[in-house]
Amino acid sequence: MSQRVYIFDTTLRDGEQVPGCQLTTEEKIVVAKELERMGVDIIEAGFPISSPGDFKSVVEISKSVTEPTICALSRAVKGDIDAAGEALKWAKRGRIHTGIGSSDIHIRNKFSSTREKILEQAIAAVKHAKTYVEDVEFYAEDAGRADLGFLAQLTEAVIKAGATVVNIPDTTGYCLPDEYGKKIAYIYEHVSNVHQATISIHCHNDLGLATANTLAGVMNGARQVEVTMNGIGERAGNTSLEEVVMAIKIKKELGLYTNVDSTRLFPVSNLVSQMMRMPVQANKAIVGRNAFAHSSGIHQDGFLKHSENYEIMNPHDVGVPKSSIVLTARSGRHALKHRLELLGYRYDKPTLDGIYTRFLDMADIRKEVNDKDLMELVR
Repeated sequence: MSQRVYIFDTTLRDGEQVPGCQLTTEEKIVVAKELERMGVDIIEAGFPISSPGDFKSVVEISKSVTEPTICALSRAVKGDIDAAGEALKWAKRGRIHTGIGSSDIHIRNKFSSTREKILEQAIAAVKHAKTYVEDVEFYAEDAGRADLGFLAQLTEAVIKAGATVVNIPDTTGYCLPDEYGKKIAYIYEHVSNVHQATISIHCHNDLGLATANTLAGVMNGARQVEVTMNGIGERAGNTSLEEVVMAIKIKKELGLYTNVDSTRLFPVSNLVSQMMRMPVQANKAIVGRNAFAHSSGIHQDGFLKHSENYEIMNPHDVGVPKSSIVLTARSGRHALKHRLELLGYRYDKPTLDGIYTRFLDMADIRKEVNDKDLMELVR
């Protein structure tokens, strides 16, 4: 089995479903080009049947981006698939991503159908999509709550019908990591033709476990991950691209790799945040404002002695210019001394002790002490 994990970015499709985060076609092209520059393998550009704007976006991104595969979403409906196929005519490498619900909850309550009819519809959808493109991905929606036996039967059937990728999504963010990992392992153990396709994973973050579930899926054989920048997406969001990429990069014992240039993560995160008008939470892993910031005195002292005491990755590896020491009332003498020296001030210990006492009084009032405040303090 290949040790490469393919990065399927759905920022422009699933990520854009966040209320208030919609982009124009021109804005989507800007983001798509940055995703290409970063090295993602597949860009899901939109859901062509949903609106003329989404159809146009898939067309124009297909014309503007050449390296990644361009993917268009569809339901297991002929009209959807036709729209996706038409929109992908200009793609150098096009993929139709079609699918239907696989859990009994969806089969009964969403489709008012039966397992047998769902199986027939899935096979027909894949076969129809193959008339437009060779690369067809099938999604078994709500696989996180699906019966394992039926999920394996459905996976085997769509691969036989021509699916090159099968997506086993935890659509509702329901699974625990061990549970989801076992689900992927079950697919590999019980689907006879599984090695004729790539198994993909698409996890939502309803319980805050999207990244953990995605990694569990990869560790059990999946080789495509469906992710978004900053983890944006429906409800609580999707698996975060930057978290998965850096987890694979840092945990070398996994023996896996991606083709993503991690130094582009922070710049692209900022671009997506600005264009979608959706701030990144300060404590967000990898790209948050505080991801490489230290404010506790104990942490600051350890970091200043050796960065690896409190940082498991170099900020430059993700495109962050440098780590920061944030001066607050929790900071210690070492951090204050370090910041003063950066400003050109050096003091003996008794003098520094006096400045530190005044610093604590200032920090209690101002909460965070910046360089301008320090200049005022030493004067």
